[in-house]
Amino acid sequence: MSDRDPSTERGRIRIVGFDEAVSDRFGDEAGAANSEATPETVPPTSPEAIAEAESETETTGETVPAGRHRLEDAWRRFRRDRTAMVGLGIIVAMTVLAVFARPIEVSTAEVTIRLQPFSLAPYDPGETFVAPANAPPSWAHPFGTDWAGRDQFSRVLVGGRYTLGIGLVAVVLALGVGVPLGAIAGYFGGWTDEVIMRVVDVLYAFPFLVLAIAIVPILEPLPVLGDGFWTVVTALVVTGWLGYARLLRGEVLSVREREYVTAARALGVPDRTIVRRHVVPNAITPVVVQATLNVGTVVLAAAALGFLGLGLEPGSTEWGAMLSQGRSSLVQGHWHVTVFPGLAIFLFVLAINLVGDGVNDALDPHRDAADERRRMR
Repeated sequence: MSDRDPSTERGRIRIVGFDEAVSDRFGDEAGAANSEATPETVPPTSPEAIAEAESETETTGETVPAGRHRLEDAWRRFRRDRTAMVGLGIIVAMTVLAVFARPIEVSTAEVTIRLQPFSLAPYDPGETFVAPANAPPSWAHPFGTDWAGRDQFSRVLVGGRYTLGIGLVAVVLALGVGVPLGAIAGYFGGWTDEVIMRVVDVLYAFPFLVLAIAIVPILEPLPVLGDGFWTVVTALVVTGWLGYARLLRGEVLSVREREYVTAARALGVPDRTIVRRHVVPNAITPVVVQATLNVGTVVLAAAALGFLGLGLEPGSTEWGAMLSQGRSSLVQGHWHVTVFPGLAIFLFVLAINLVGDGVNDALDPHRDAADERRRMR
């Protein structure tokens, strides 16, 4: 049984290798004195082995649990949020319907391989006159048909591949650009920070959608991007990384001044290791929340580009393009041609917002304590 008062251990930060560093700097007596003050036996190790689980303390003074435990606590809080779980269920259902809407094939010069042989969509989305043009919803065609007699239900299912794919891929790639640049700007400062932030300021002077509309025609002639999918994704990445870089930079400016970062520098840990293992993991939470919410924004932007006829090929099943194609039918009174693609966009963006709010609450380490105080009142 330890004789130490547990209250004196609260908030303590113990750095592996610190005793050896003190001994080298001030002599063996100082190192021995520090070892006596910390009875635990710590094996000698390199500076890179700074203990991650004890690198940060919460404002309450208690040691922050290891990353695995923080994720477990966040998932537990997220599961208790019913609206967030409903949103997650909607996203999963829509993603499954989109992925399995039509067979997935990989073609080479010699052979075609079907990765997913079955189809949830009852008709080929490009097949015309499967029923009379602009036919209203029925049992055979739940969403009706468009001006060319194509089944709208099949087209909405397949169109989810484009719209949802653009949203998810664009956000992931934008994170891949914005997070490293924001971390570099915030940690190193100086001229590097000035250059990156001035580029962000210049691009931020243009409205998000207007800048994307201007970029798409520039990218379309480039053969390296292939079809319109990657043209739209690239345009949205160019305009989307700015917010992540600026947000992470602000968080890094705060985290880099904390004691465990200063201690890591004193022990000679390389800057690259400090940024990767200690700075970014403790600054990334607001960026994760923002990225979750931005998926909906990017989906709306992709739909807007499709509505304007930019990026994807004419006749595409992308939801925004379907809205554009159905304008003439809507004027003629055929409401179903545009209502169902619009509802699909609305439902997915709503689900993303519900999940984003849930992620924001789940990643708040003080959420449980605040809820407990409210229940006690």
